[in-house]
Amino acid sequence: MPNVPIHPSLAFRDMVARIGTMLPRPSAQSKLMEKRLVRAGYRSPGALRMLYGARALSAVVLPLTAVFLVAGLNLASDTRVLAVAGAVLAGYMGPGYWVALKAKRRQHRMRRGLPDALDLLVICVESGLGLDQALMQTAKELEIAHRDISDEFTLVNLELRTGKRRAEALRNLAERTAVDELKKLVAVLIQADRFGTGVAQSLRNHADYMRVQARQVAEEKAAKVGVKLVFPIFFCILPTLFVVTVGPMAVRIVREMLPMMNNL
Repeated sequence: MPNVPIHPSLAFRDMVARIGTMLPRPSAQSKLMEKRLVRAGYRSPGALRMLYGARALSAVVLPLTAVFLVAGLNLASDTRVLAVAGAVLAGYMGPGYWVALKAKRRQHRMRRGLPDALDLLVICVESGLGLDQALMQTAKELEIAHRDISDEFTLVNLELRTGKRRAEALRNLAERTAVDELKKLVAVLIQADRFGTGVAQSLRNHADYMRVQARQVAEEKAAKVGVKLVFPIFFCILPTLFVVTVGPMAVRIVREMLPMMNNL
């Protein structure tokens, strides 16, 4: 069979993964980074290797780039050393901060989509579906609008199909996402399942609570708008108004009053 050419991006990814495989990985730090990768949405087995490989590669490439850039500038030796050290630190810490940023954005998207998921869960449960079927149907309906929540609910269904207890699967959901609102929803579902209360009524009460909480958060943000506008108004708008209102008068004084004062 003829050799199929490998795309450069795939070759680069394989190289980064190999570098990550050769590096030593402390078990405690590896578990922490795996949790962060899962919260950011990266669940593939090679995600951790890619992260360590990207960290090692960037910690080497960025300092070399800084050395070439600094060599052409007339800088002091201390400044050059600080620039190279900063490039090493940025290259080593950059991939971790990027994963943390991706996780934060994903959690924000899940918070925004949770009210819709709650409403769909209430509708499915009140229509006669069980909680497992309601989670599956909600995952299907939210596949396009809120992909992150859909993926998490799908994982819960897969864990239930493999034989895990419902409480354990829901706790895994809360652990994977680390979203406070989802943790509260998981607690409500576990309590309703444990004590035998109505799941539909519990979900409806929790949905009402989430709406009240969202309204309070919106009111709090609206109350802070006035304070946040003080500095833009003071530094941007007031100088412009001062120039527009006082500027013509200042020009008129310079043109008319100064010649009169010189004549006197």
